[in-house]
Amino acid sequence: MPNKIKFENLENSNLIIDCIYESSRKIDDISGEPLSKILNCGNQGGFRYRGSSQKLQYLILTSSLNEIDWPDYLDEENGKFIYYGDNRTPGHELHDTKKKGNLILKNIFEDLHLEHREKIPPIFIFTKSPQKRDVEFKGLAVPGALGLSQTEDLIAIWKSNQGERFQNYKSIFTILDIPVVNRKWINELINNNPLGDNCPKTWKNWVKRGIYKPLLAKKVKKHRSKEEQLSENQNEKNIINTIINYFNQKPTSFEKCAAEIAKLMDKNIIDYELTMPSRDGGRDAIGNYRIGLEENSINVEFALEAKLYSKNTPVTVKETSRLISRLRHRQFGILVTTSYLATQAYQEIIEDKHPIVVIASKDIVKILKNSGIDTAKKTKNWLTSSFPKD
Repeated sequence: MPNKIKFENLENSNLIIDCIYESSRKIDDISGEPLSKILNCGNQGGFRYRGSSQKLQYLILTSSLNEIDWPDYLDEENGKFIYYGDNRTPGHELHDTKKKGNLILKNIFEDLHLEHREKIPPIFIFTKSPQKRDVEFKGLAVPGALGLSQTEDLIAIWKSNQGERFQNYKSIFTILDIPVVNRKWINELINNNPLGDNCPKTWKNWVKRGIYKPLLAKKVKKHRSKEEQLSENQNEKNIINTIINYFNQKPTSFEKCAAEIAKLMDKNIIDYELTMPSRDGGRDAIGNYRIGLEENSINVEFALEAKLYSKNTPVTVKETSRLISRLRHRQFGILVTTSYLATQAYQEIIEDKHPIVVIASKDIVKILKNSGIDTAKKTKNWLTSSFPKD
């Protein structure tokens, strides 16, 4: 269980990675919101800051990580945080928002690209806890990431709402390898001394030399439960049901769709060929995965198996064993299903270290959303245009 800090202790507490900071438990009392007590900032909104929007002492970004249209994402394994701006409804110019969040993002990334890192404030990342109004500290962040170009770390994207188009930012941050932020440094920030005696060395190295040292948290490889593989909310279920219903009359037609979903997942999948149903040998498609630069790369072959199942029909050991047994030397497998893998089947893949990538129901939805296909209607349009029926 994560450590928890009581509301009455927030003003004097350090910021500890994955620690929960409790609210006052008074539901109707906005002053019982924890972030304003922790960091002496405003008490509402996903964008909060100390100072002015033009001269920040520090910035606070909060997210529930579960908004359908704005899928903020914390990549704990690689120390990256993807965050969407605050222009989320039509009728406003990209930077014309109440909290000036997008303007702040624009200024921060401009300073990054001009190498004016000393102008960039510390950025504290919090997520909302399921328990009332509690928040969880996820780290101290800086804009950009190692290997990202100036055209990749801040992108203005178009969205539409009931036929009206508008733009919002998608930004990428690095969570620095700083397990604890000392309260004394927060006080120095308030006193306009960001590089004071209590400044974290990792932060100072980034400001002075642009060195990214991300907080890397290697995941323990384990099988996912049924709930972790299936779509959660009604919108996600509608997307999966749209796919199932579209191919229900001819399930083998789903094979091409499954291969295209895999290509949407990873741009290094360069081609594939569907196999004949009568002689697929446990493989619905064979393809090539590119490793290296385009002009100096090698191709690794993969085999793909597609299973168009309802949420109540799991992929069992029988199906996974069939794919595993057909993998040739130096091949890996991709299993795509609109359902989920049964516990034993998933456990055997993990424990025996079989080179199988599992794309279950929830993964399909995430892949489509990342490609802008985030509703059942958009899914149906994609299916009819990409896989027309005879």
